[in-house]
Amino acid sequence: MSASDIRPFRVDVPESELDDLRRRLNGARWPEEIPGLGWTRGVPVAYLKKLAAYWSREYDWRAQEKRLNSFPQFSTTIDGENVHFIHVRSPEPSATPLLLIHGWPGSIVEFLDLVGALTDPRAHGADPASAFHLVIPSIPGHGFSGPLHGAGWTHARIAAAFAELMARLGYQRYGVQGGDAGAFIAPEIGRADAAHVAGVHVNALVTFPSGQPSDFAGLTEVEQQRLARLENFRNDMMGYMHIQGTRPQTLAYGLTDSPIGQLAWIIEKFKEWTDPTKELPEDAIAVDHLLTNVSIYWFTRTAGSSANLYYETTHDPGAWAPKARSEVPTGVAVFAQDITIRRFAERANNVVHWSEFPRGGHFAAMEAPEAFIGDVRKFFRQVT
Repeated sequence: MSASDIRPFRVDVPESELDDLRRRLNGARWPEEIPGLGWTRGVPVAYLKKLAAYWSREYDWRAQEKRLNSFPQFSTTIDGENVHFIHVRSPEPSATPLLLIHGWPGSIVEFLDLVGALTDPRAHGADPASAFHLVIPSIPGHGFSGPLHGAGWTHARIAAAFAELMARLGYQRYGVQGGDAGAFIAPEIGRADAAHVAGVHVNALVTFPSGQPSDFAGLTEVEQQRLARLENFRNDMMGYMHIQGTRPQTLAYGLTDSPIGQLAWIIEKFKEWTDPTKELPEDAIAVDHLLTNVSIYWFTRTAGSSANLYYETTHDPGAWAPKARSEVPTGVAVFAQDITIRRFAERANNVVHWSEFPRGGHFAAMEAPEAFIGDVRKFFRQVT
């Protein structure tokens, strides 16, 4: 068997792993907390106890595993690492190949509810000309593509691996969509494989001012609010990033040994990054989706492996250097929690499509699927 071979993949968590998870959840040691502070210092104990009890006693992993296995899944070795992916071909022969890239602490779960509408729009009352062949990989080091066997997996290296994946699948012209880490990786694919990339669509795109006074001249009120949101993130919400970006291995011990720790580490982000009008994470995203996402990190033991992407980004000079401007057509979707400012985005990207939505947050594909699908269709109609 060649390293470039594409192998069928099936999710099959041993029953002993499920028993172990329940034992750990039911035997958890819980911390004390200062009463009355809500979410201001992290996840409240009463909330997490309730969610952990549901995970242990009511959540059905086998049903979610069956759903995962209803999609064609594969793995292949690229640049020495395993790359897992879902690959669903559209019944429409002229469909556009589309690579969908998740972020952290997301996974392939982000896109499961979109597969039918994107691959078979005719069956969902939409124009069949908007059909896509979907490739949904797990980022190296994350979920079923993990854990990592070596260091150096930067956004650029992941981009090169995903371009190679599309080539192995025989796609000569394709689109890319990504959010969070995917919004860093997707434009890199456009730069690395411009001859084959028809367009790049992103959400949750992070844009930074350069520091020049002209950056702030004439900003709209909405853009000023986004800058304030970025400043608040830097001052009050970046603890996880500092830890994952500096000592991912030390963090890995706690999250790999304690499902309560892994649950709290991830669910905090779904609380802070989802639509601000939603009180709790499960008000924005179905609780079983949330727990399937957490369960994938737990069963694959990729808490530390996925955190290594933050370490690589923190220590990669190229990640923070000014980017050569990509001429690949780029579409940007901005949702309620995003900090994206167009003039900053246009420095390094050929932005030909810009949409803003009043609802939905960082995990737009799960929070606002109809708006997400509509914007992806609209952008790729322009560029393919």
